This record gives sequence, structure tokens and C-alpha cells, in this order.
Amino acid sequence: MKEIKAYIRELKAEEVIHALEEAGVPGVTAIEVKRIGPDIAPEKARYSIDYGEKICPITKIEIVCSDGDVVRLVDVIQKTAYTGHRGDGAIFVSNIEHAVKIRTGEWGEGALLPGPQGEQG
Repeated sequence: MKEIKAYIRELKAEEVIHALEEAGVPGVTAIEVKRIGPDIAPEKARYSIDYGEKICPITKIEIVCSDGDVVRLVDVIQKTAYTGHRGDGAIFVSNIEHAVKIRTGEWGEGALLPGPQGEQG
């Protein structure tokens, strides 16, 4: 199993999530985050008193999937999030050692599948 984390422009988040749903992903986690650092796209940068640096609001997308789905889903994210401008984001893929569905106690890839009537967990 793999975890895909994508850091994308806020304005592309809804489009990316919709594309992932169309690609068959049963659940996506989307989190509003702030990118901090000197290499932020200038048109998106704001100064933050809290952080003392330039910040840029972005969306972090998280998905856990089978190994066989990684390339296809990364491709969906990359193509949908692309604008061609600096600050389009980044995608990271990590190994997942275990997955456990809390409600049923199921381990492995079966824990990734929706339950009856599409319910998660």
C-alpha cells in the first residue's frame, strides 16, 4: 500500500478531488495548510506576523491506495493540478506498512475499501 500526499493550489483542490472521485478513489482527505519559505510564487505570497516569513495558503490532499493504483492516481493529480506556473505544488509517495479499519478490525488493503452502501471506516 502507498500514501500519496499532494500539495496543490487552493483553487485547484475541488477540481482535483472531483477527478480523483471519478478515478474511483473512495475517500480523499483534504487539509488547508500554509506553505512557508522563500520560494513561494510571488503573486500568492503574504507576510505573516505569526510566522515572520512569507506564507502561501495551499491544500494538502492525502490518499492511501494499493501499489497498483499509484501511477494512475499521481497522474490524475498532476494533470488536474497543473497550471504551468510556479507554485503548482508537489506530490510525494510513501510506503504504508499497515492499514486497519477501526470499526471492523480488518487489516491490509481490505481496510481501504468502503463498507456497505459506500460507508468508510
